[in-house]
Amino acid sequence: MLGQCRHAALTLMSLLLLLWQEVAPIEVPPDPKIQQDLKQPPTIIKQSVKDYIVDPRDNIIIECEGKGNPVPVFSWRRNGKFFNIGKNPMVTMRKRSGTLEIGFRSGERPEDYEGEYQCFANNNIGAALSNKILLRVSKAPLWPKEALEPVLVTEGSSLVLPCNPPPGLPPPITFWMDSSMSAIPRDKRVSMGLNGDLYFSNVLAQDAQRDYSCNARFLFTHTIQQKNPFTLKVQPSRKVAESTPTFLSPSGSESSKMVLRDEQLLLECIAAGLPTPTIKWFKKGGDLPGQKVKFENYNKTLKIISVSEEDAGEYVCMANNHLGSIRHSIFVQVKAAPYWLDKPSNLVLAPDENGRLVCRANGNPKPNIQWLINGEPLESAPPNPNRQVLGDTILFRSVQIGSSAVFQCNASNQHGYLLANAFVNVLDIPPRMLAPKNQLIKVIENNRTFLDCPFFGSPLPLLRWFKNGQGSGLDGGQYRVYINGTLEIKRARAEDEGTYTCVASNILGKAENQVRLEVKEPTRIVQAPVHLSAIRGSTARFDCKVKSDPSLTVTVFWTKDDKPLNLGWKLWPRKEEESLTIPNVNEGDEGEYTCTVKSEIDQDSASARLTVLEEASLNPSITSALPPDRPDPPTDLDLSDPAARSVRLTWIPGNDHRSTVTEFLVQFEEDRWEPDRWQNLSTYPGDLNSVILQLKPFVNYQFRVIAINSVGQSKPSHPSPRYKTSGAAPDAIPRGLRGWGTKKDNMEITWEPLLDLERNGQNLHYSVWWRRKDSVDEWNNVTTVQSNHVVHNTETYVPYEIKIQARNEFGSGPESNMAIGYSGEDKPTEAPTDLRVSKVDNTTANIHWKPVDLSSVQGEFKEYRLYYWREASQVPGLIVSKEKKTKGFYTTMTEPSGILSDLVPYSRYQMYMVVANNHFESQQSNMVEFTTKEGVPDAPRFFRINRRSLDTIYLEWDKPLEPNGILVGYKLKYRTVNGSRLGPIHFETFLPNVTELTLHLPDRSTRYKFLMSALTQVGAGEVYAEESPHFTNEENFTDATGLVELTDASVSSALTPTPPPPTIIATATSSPSTTTTPRTTTSTTTTTTTAATTTITSPVLITTKRIDQNVLVTPVREIWNLTVEPNSNYANVSWRHNFPAGSSEFVLEFTLDSEKTVKVVQVKQQPPITVADLIAGAEYHLRVYSHELNTVSSKFITFKTKAAYIDQVDIATQGWFIGLMCAIALIILILLIVCFIKRSRGGKYPVRDKKDLPLDPVDQKDQDGSFDYHSDEDNKPLQGSQTSLDGNVKESDDSLVDYGEGGDGQFNEDGSFIGQYTVKKDKDETEGNESSEATSPVNAIYSLA
Repeated sequence: MLGQCRHAALTLMSLLLLLWQEVAPIEVPPDPKIQQDLKQPPTIIKQSVKDYIVDPRDNIIIECEGKGNPVPVFSWRRNGKFFNIGKNPMVTMRKRSGTLEIGFRSGERPEDYEGEYQCFANNNIGAALSNKILLRVSKAPLWPKEALEPVLVTEGSSLVLPCNPPPGLPPPITFWMDSSMSAIPRDKRVSMGLNGDLYFSNVLAQDAQRDYSCNARFLFTHTIQQKNPFTLKVQPSRKVAESTPTFLSPSGSESSKMVLRDEQLLLECIAAGLPTPTIKWFKKGGDLPGQKVKFENYNKTLKIISVSEEDAGEYVCMANNHLGSIRHSIFVQVKAAPYWLDKPSNLVLAPDENGRLVCRANGNPKPNIQWLINGEPLESAPPNPNRQVLGDTILFRSVQIGSSAVFQCNASNQHGYLLANAFVNVLDIPPRMLAPKNQLIKVIENNRTFLDCPFFGSPLPLLRWFKNGQGSGLDGGQYRVYINGTLEIKRARAEDEGTYTCVASNILGKAENQVRLEVKEPTRIVQAPVHLSAIRGSTARFDCKVKSDPSLTVTVFWTKDDKPLNLGWKLWPRKEEESLTIPNVNEGDEGEYTCTVKSEIDQDSASARLTVLEEASLNPSITSALPPDRPDPPTDLDLSDPAARSVRLTWIPGNDHRSTVTEFLVQFEEDRWEPDRWQNLSTYPGDLNSVILQLKPFVNYQFRVIAINSVGQSKPSHPSPRYKTSGAAPDAIPRGLRGWGTKKDNMEITWEPLLDLERNGQNLHYSVWWRRKDSVDEWNNVTTVQSNHVVHNTETYVPYEIKIQARNEFGSGPESNMAIGYSGEDKPTEAPTDLRVSKVDNTTANIHWKPVDLSSVQGEFKEYRLYYWREASQVPGLIVSKEKKTKGFYTTMTEPSGILSDLVPYSRYQMYMVVANNHFESQQSNMVEFTTKEGVPDAPRFFRINRRSLDTIYLEWDKPLEPNGILVGYKLKYRTVNGSRLGPIHFETFLPNVTELTLHLPDRSTRYKFLMSALTQVGAGEVYAEESPHFTNEENFTDATGLVELTDASVSSALTPTPPPPTIIATATSSPSTTTTPRTTTSTTTTTTTAATTTITSPVLITTKRIDQNVLVTPVREIWNLTVEPNSNYANVSWRHNFPAGSSEFVLEFTLDSEKTVKVVQVKQQPPITVADLIAGAEYHLRVYSHELNTVSSKFITFKTKAAYIDQVDIATQGWFIGLMCAIALIILILLIVCFIKRSRGGKYPVRDKKDLPLDPVDQKDQDGSFDYHSDEDNKPLQGSQTSLDGNVKESDDSLVDYGEGGDGQFNEDGSFIGQYTVKKDKDETEGNESSEATSPVNAIYSLA
């Protein structure tokens, strides 16, 4: 019975909340002026922690800071009673704050101030509370003195040394050391428990070689206390007996553990035995949560960080060695202190509005919710008929001024509490603008633009935008108004310039602000710098030409490798030339240079690289600089360090081709799921060539590597050997889990299947659980290999809790978080009633209706959907489209209403309404018919300007497609246009049946701008603007008979209206004389010329009927037949066009394909044009467009320059090289012959010194007077010796051989010089039998002798 009552109460509460209608709460902006003027209840903004432990050596500071208007007054309660601060001189409170400071004199004890403190912040609107702060003083008690006897233990047995540290606040951290202050080593055998005790699974003889002392470290006092040490005496045993495992901690076969949600769970199992047991952990009924579990202390401690309810259950630890095993079960309960599901937040309402405060918390056990008002229980507060408490929700109805207060929500259970303050502030404030007045906004043309208009008021004001103070509110089309007041212009154009006014209004008044919008041309680089290669010591120059809006100031600056340049003597930026010059280039200047042009609202940048080369003289074969190129692919891929989910990949980088490799891209291919498809795995810095790859289980990988530099990517390397990872349970949770009904009695649960690389093994299937939300029923589950499951026989539109888990042959993956799904919807059983219209103007209508009971929607309430259509126009004879349109209204108010906008003026409409869920609509409401008021007309259907002769312009227009009322006439404005100079405005009005006009021109070269609009009783409509075409060849026409007759298609294209440029229209200073006579064409033009001035009278306008179809229009300008003849670093470009010769400039736009950089060349010459400074071997995209008419452009073409000239032909086969080698060989041969002859003539001749020695008997003159040197030559000694007077041979002291090169004036008998043929070294060479003079005939004779 009790359960039925509770269920009925919950049902009633849910129904009340569904029917409850409220407006969105008002948000108070953080504007200081608004905050200063508004009355606001107090708010606690800073406070000490709930469990506050302080150091006894310091003063105690308990924080409590708050704000409000008026400034709040602070007070304290201690242990539930008022704490009189004034009576205690030791306690002071900071000014304009509630923070307490407690000092101590001699004899005062900090413990005297321990207790529970709570801060109150009060002003005349309400009171806010802090948490209850439990103040405790840190304690570090001394270790009790005790005499410890030596511990006697048998070798191989277990041992526990107790620590029992003194109870401190907070508890100390314990650790074990010996007398030498060395830490006790811990391992699988020796470990410290969670309680600080030291456990020996089995004792060894060497354990007695040290003593053991437990230490306690107290954090607050920064002190360490040491227990008296234990001394071990180990009794050795000849043969140590092995033993089966037993548990030292915990004892028995099972135990229990309670842990709070979000805290840390520590479970411990320490076992004794010989050999030392191994510890393993399990969880009954499921797997351990792998992502949260950590094992410490050699698997003896299981740690789960941030425990959740799913971690509850039975955990089993098993200790085993080869003699046996033992188990211990630990039953873990997860409780929870209260935690927020929906924390109450401050509520600002206007008078007569509704609202609610919600305080939802959860915990285990479920927390109790208590409401307070201004710090006192709500039950004891005076009753308020406008306030109703429904459990965790407070409803407010029709609040009034003076009912502001601060409410506290306290959620508590046995494990803790939560306290939250939330005020309800009732305000009535007229609209106020928060932005500065008359802001100026500058934007770039064609960019999205936002005009901000922050406002505030209570009730929440309605905001509307207007342009130039005219027309209806801006919303729709390219305008969009956001709820915060911001106006979005989707694409700013020149005609969008002007003054925009935002008006905020509520029942208390209105406020407005203005924003001035200026639309500027974009700042862009029209000639970007290009890549350069410069020889060391030369000068390099980068060009960067800029185009920007004339009214904007731009700044050009340069960076090198993304760092600002130090513009000293080294770098010369020429602002007037928009260039950067680098003199005396060296290796440090190499890098990437970026030109950035910046205005106050936009910027553009372009980059180019400088490559520094050695001097050409160092390598004559280098005749041109090579640009950087893509790197070569890496080689020799090798796999090492295999692991379950990783492997090391190593490679050798290839040639970087003058551009440093910045990164390597590693790709993989696997042959199980998607064979032969290479996928990106990861990228690594360019200075690495050995990396650890993180892999997925159950995949047969192979890898390849791609090098990347500033030019681009290398070709992929050859694949590595394959590497196969082992399988594992799934790691991933299926994504996109949702439940939705396809029929009214089912729910289809769907999810995204795991990716192939997430399967981790074969036989993948999914386990799905579901149950009705907020029920205690058991979970339903099913296992499937599909990606959906349909639950049948459900009720209509009820919520379900669903979750999913992936499994394969290796195990189960993690469970998903719980998701909420809904069964199917059905057709709503009720329809809206009493649909009516209360206020109708020309484009909008206010509608009202009676809502339906939301329980009748039988699904998710989507909207009230209004169907409406234009039944007819009140303009006689105008045919309209009766297409049905819809508009949705989402509201749960008891008296809903809405505004139907974008209606056509002066029309009759019909409408009806339905209520809709996601799939169905209800029956129709009652049908309603209404008519809209008259409005201003649309623009004329067309407005054409034709030229019948050189001095006559024929104007023609037609009535608007939508007159929006009864037309009363047309209004024409026109003025002369001469470049940027505008003439005075002239006005003309016409009857509604006049649609033609003839204008006689005073001057053939005069151009006019015309603005035509239609008129109703409401006013002038949308303007149709046109300019008379400019004619450059009027002199070729003498009469109308020579005019070219154009087809309708060409006339239409030539006269297609284009948006006019922004024009400032001044007040008309004169009005022309106009004679309006149908079917009559006359004109009078008077021109008076003097030496100083020229006066032209205004043209005469005469309305006429259309008499022919001959019109003269500006020819359509075109550029076509673009061709390129590329070379290595230049290209010849040609195109055809129909622009006047000599009066047009063209722009060539080159886009480098590899870097997407743009190079722009502006030319005045007629094609063909030669363009230099291109990159060899690069691919470009080219187009040509007119400098004056940017929209006139050729089509893009793609071409590729030739590679840089490097002669690859075998040099040995070239004719010039063969000839050069032959010439060199001939010269060498001639030199050898000359040397041979000279050596032969320079033989060693035995010449007597006729001056010092007498003639031998044989040395007689011939009859002719000459001496005979051949009579006794065979008996002469060898060269270098001479015969003495006594007939002996002696060494010559002054042989000509020894002084062949040392003396002057040595000649033979005929006076010839012989020293040049005989040198001193020849003697040694002869004695060595290696003289090159053996070929001399004389020396040969000496050799034979």
